[in-house]
Amino acid sequence: MLLAVQQGKTNIEVSHVLWSFVLQETRASELLAAYGLNVENLSRLFAPPEGGFDESLISTAANLDINAIWGLPAHLAQQVLVQDLLREVKTRLAAVLAENDLGTEHLLFGLLAADPILALELQRFGLTVEALAKKLAGPSVELPELEIDTDLDLRYRQERESEQHITFRILDAAANRAREGLRVLEDYVRFILDDGHLSKRLKTWRHELSQALRRIAPHQLLAARETEQDVGTQIRTLTESKRDSLLDVVQANFKRVEEATRTLEEFGKILSAELGQQLSQLRYEIYTLEKAVLQTQFARDRLAGRNLYLLVTEDLCHHGSGPALRGAIKGGVGIVQLREKKLTDRELVLKGRRVREWTREFDVLYIMNDRADLAVLTDADGVHVGQNELTVKDARRIIGPDKLVGVSTHTIEQARQAVLDGADYIGVGPVFPTATKQFDAFAGLEFVKQVAAEIRLPFFPIGGINADNIDAVVAAGAERAAVSGAICSAADPYATASILRARLPLATQ
Repeated sequence: MLLAVQQGKTNIEVSHVLWSFVLQETRASELLAAYGLNVENLSRLFAPPEGGFDESLISTAANLDINAIWGLPAHLAQQVLVQDLLREVKTRLAAVLAENDLGTEHLLFGLLAADPILALELQRFGLTVEALAKKLAGPSVELPELEIDTDLDLRYRQERESEQHITFRILDAAANRAREGLRVLEDYVRFILDDGHLSKRLKTWRHELSQALRRIAPHQLLAARETEQDVGTQIRTLTESKRDSLLDVVQANFKRVEEATRTLEEFGKILSAELGQQLSQLRYEIYTLEKAVLQTQFARDRLAGRNLYLLVTEDLCHHGSGPALRGAIKGGVGIVQLREKKLTDRELVLKGRRVREWTREFDVLYIMNDRADLAVLTDADGVHVGQNELTVKDARRIIGPDKLVGVSTHTIEQARQAVLDGADYIGVGPVFPTATKQFDAFAGLEFVKQVAAEIRLPFFPIGGINADNIDAVVAAGAERAAVSGAICSAADPYATASILRARLPLATQ
């Protein structure tokens, strides 16, 4: 009975009683051994507890008088199995018990009488209710007839025997679905996005899934596999056999992996709480990766052809920001950011609304620097934040899901995190010294190379870029660039913007 306590069970099960008989040196263990029911044979009927048996509990139980069953904790002593067992002993062996104390051999008899399906199992070893009764009371004792609710007991027994097999079958199918879906996603990110950062993250996720599933022996999953008998292999829907685009493939397979991971988590809890926790964490991680992969693709589509980004500051525009901005737009600028640090909120809103009018006329994106609230008020296409300003999450809560959120990054770790956070693009720099902002250190061209090597979210090198050094930026792997003084301070913003855009790769134009 104490084995139930060891396993943290609130119910005593047949296996607990049988194992307690076999493991202790009692009359019941002697009887079972006489019929060949040793540890090895019993293991074929009931798996031993995970982690083995607590020796201290076994030794303690061996020293207890069998009548101590009446001293069990109330929640165990009142269990149906215990009550049935004792009732059968008292009812069917009343004559014997009148002169003898209750012993383990009598409880073994009660167990067989209370569970007829178990009796059928043990009958294969020659141990029957009748045979045991003769050993206990002699052939002269007449046993009363026992009414059995066969359907109820049989269903309970079958569920107990097949539950683990069915669990392994479900886990095997779900693990296969997760791995299959993930392989499709890895191929997309590797061969289509060509994104080293996200490829590595997906590969790491797959490795962590394999590590979690190592808690289950491979032969157990394979033994439970029944592909030919699986009714699900014959069920198809129209949406399953149709994919209209690469994006459809990606979205469908992310859902496939997420749903399979949820199944793994729920049924994995049956085997191990730790396994369920590991799989729960993996499920949340795949949600993050889904966001990062799809956001990368959406951003690439939305920013396609917009490879020259202008930051407008009135103080840098010798002829005024209006003429500079209009000339830059005609010269090829595709994104304009209003970056004014000296204006009041009211002035900034008025200026933002003018920029909105100028950019909308030429289908140019307008971004507000730092102020997500004013981005909403001026109908901007998005907001750009720094490492010390609003987070991507907070900015997104203000401007909504359809607006762009850009983030300034100064290290490869910040760039990677911006991808996972769901940014639409990143600023990469400062590349060179700049007149608009002071920095203690410069990330330089090496940072541009790092980002170009592994990240496919649109990124704009920024900081001191002009016609004299833009070729070096492109040589470092950049396809886009963000500038400010190079255009705003130019005598001819149109001509300068035209030259800069012409030096950028055609791939994004």
